[in-house]
Amino acid sequence: MSTDDPSYHQQNQVAVPSPPQAGGVVAEQDGAGAPPPPEESPTEKIFGTIKSVAMRAMIFYFIMQFFKGKTASPGAEPGTGVAKPMRGPATNMFQDGMGFDMYVYVSEQEEFGEFNVPESLVWKKEGLSYGNWEQGPNMDSIFELSTQIPLSERVQNNGSVYIHTFIVREGKSPDPAAGKGVFSKKWTTYKTQRLNKFMKRKYKQTANLLTGATEQSEEDQVKAAAGLTEIISHWHPNLTLNVVYDHTPWIPGQVPPPLDEFVEFTPSLQQYKPILWLNDYWNLNRDYQPINSSTPVVNITLTIQPLSMFKWQMYSAQQLRNRFNVLGNLMGEEEDDQDQDSVKEAFLETNIYLLVLTFVISIVHSVFEFLAFKNDIQFWNKKKSVQGLSVRSVFFNVFQNLIVVLYVFDSDTNTVIRISCFVGLAIEIWKLTKVQDVSFDFENKVLGIFPRIKLEDKKDYNDSGTKEFDRMAFRYLGMAFFPLAFCYCIYSVIYNEHKSWYSFVLGSCYGFLLTFGFIMMTPQLFINYKLKSVAHLPWRMMTYKALNTFIDDIFAFVIKMPTMYRLGCFRDDIVFFIFLYQKYIYKEDKTRVNEFGYSAAMEEEANAVKEGVAEEVEAEAAPLAIAEEKEEEPKADISDPEPTSDPGATSGAWKNTQKQKSKKAKKVD
Repeated sequence: MSTDDPSYHQQNQVAVPSPPQAGGVVAEQDGAGAPPPPEESPTEKIFGTIKSVAMRAMIFYFIMQFFKGKTASPGAEPGTGVAKPMRGPATNMFQDGMGFDMYVYVSEQEEFGEFNVPESLVWKKEGLSYGNWEQGPNMDSIFELSTQIPLSERVQNNGSVYIHTFIVREGKSPDPAAGKGVFSKKWTTYKTQRLNKFMKRKYKQTANLLTGATEQSEEDQVKAAAGLTEIISHWHPNLTLNVVYDHTPWIPGQVPPPLDEFVEFTPSLQQYKPILWLNDYWNLNRDYQPINSSTPVVNITLTIQPLSMFKWQMYSAQQLRNRFNVLGNLMGEEEDDQDQDSVKEAFLETNIYLLVLTFVISIVHSVFEFLAFKNDIQFWNKKKSVQGLSVRSVFFNVFQNLIVVLYVFDSDTNTVIRISCFVGLAIEIWKLTKVQDVSFDFENKVLGIFPRIKLEDKKDYNDSGTKEFDRMAFRYLGMAFFPLAFCYCIYSVIYNEHKSWYSFVLGSCYGFLLTFGFIMMTPQLFINYKLKSVAHLPWRMMTYKALNTFIDDIFAFVIKMPTMYRLGCFRDDIVFFIFLYQKYIYKEDKTRVNEFGYSAAMEEEANAVKEGVAEEVEAEAAPLAIAEEKEEEPKADISDPEPTSDPGATSGAWKNTQKQKSKKAKKVD
């Protein structure tokens, strides 16, 4: 049998010896019974992940710059600064074409020493060649082994199991007991990693509010009532063993982190061992299965594959990011594995050119989002007239943001999301002061302590007829809005489980607003139709938001997501196209004032007045200029008998004329 066959020297059943220890791990945590956080679309998850990674990179850079000490001279002794002889670059011990063997063991011991236990050996692959990318049955240097691993009772009760991988020169052995002639520590590369992964499981105390039934087991209900969070061991059926192809002339002591943790030099510091990378980066969390008493045997597929230096640097950089994940926790941005899975799926299932376009578009999306927010604040800050604007929509936006704030506080969400929702509510409340006359009634106090807030409609809101059109729009909207809300609540109370009636009200309102909130833009369409004008709208802000909506449409096709999310991306487009159609059919109304309190007719009238004054000033200044020119002519004859041209004579008259024009223009202004 050929040694290139993956089944060569393999054990189909691997018995893992079990120490007498056993036991589970259960931890308490507050808020275990809270409802799930607000559901985000896959597009929002991608944006959030990209923004989070960028923010971490910036903060990590500034922190490293802050704590960065004085750089020692190359070759200096640590702590003394005394120079010592410089070390030369090291070379890889394994040259191209050198043969090597790989031994893979599985054990419950973190420090491996069970070479004398034959059942621990999972895979012995001989006849591999370093730097050869055309080995194996498919000529791609990829070898696979699928086998089963029995789990002891200890592992089934949240114990740990480890994989121990050795690379040795062809003909050598990783077992120290094999003797000096066979075992060589210099020619042995060793890496270990825990195969199982511990994940938290939160139990929610929910039930159907009408029948009291729940899909949870009695045991889960007891844990939810106690507010427990259980840590459960999980298993993934795939692991890749990468041998990094590297001939970089590394200099001992100057290997950048985190690569320095994987480059192992020989005692002479003139050579370094080949890099072995246990790669589980593409193991998605959705593929992990819990380990318990019902899983005495688990499947695993091991893959041996060469890896380029560039790809290995990318993978190792991810480990460095995860190491500083505590920085994100301090900021309230706990890393969500599901968000990371969304990014990985985009890499796995998307064309590379489309993927690059996606990242570029995501940056543009963030820029447009900022510009939309900036122009929205500027529009309302300078707004003096509410003619043509739906004031009731502003009140409804306050109600909508209030529901979102109450919902996220009732859910298990991080602090950053809560703060952002609260800021959004504060901005909507601030907009109320721009569409209403706000005053305080100190005579009729609330509870005898706080002054009562009085809201009154602005004068132009009543005089222009906008108030009546706004009332009519909401009346028609209510005919479709309230039946939909009622049906949604009926569906939610019958088919969904809730923590309490309070959570049911918040969850139903939030879910309804998330699904049908786009119809709240229709009252403004109705007002535009009645007024036959769109000059009162914040078109800059709407344009930026529309561009973001179009970007969401692109992501709807790029990223794998449910059909309802894709349909939801297009409903805002329809409303915006209706706005564009109204802008096209309703021509410019020069008598209507804009957000600054001016109209085109007022501007034309002011320009006409300025032009009339300018003509009058020119008519008055003409005789004066002629008289000044006549006075200058005799002076010129006395000084010079021949006629000469003096530019100063005409420039003086021109300056006097301009001074008179500027004085008249200031009076007009």
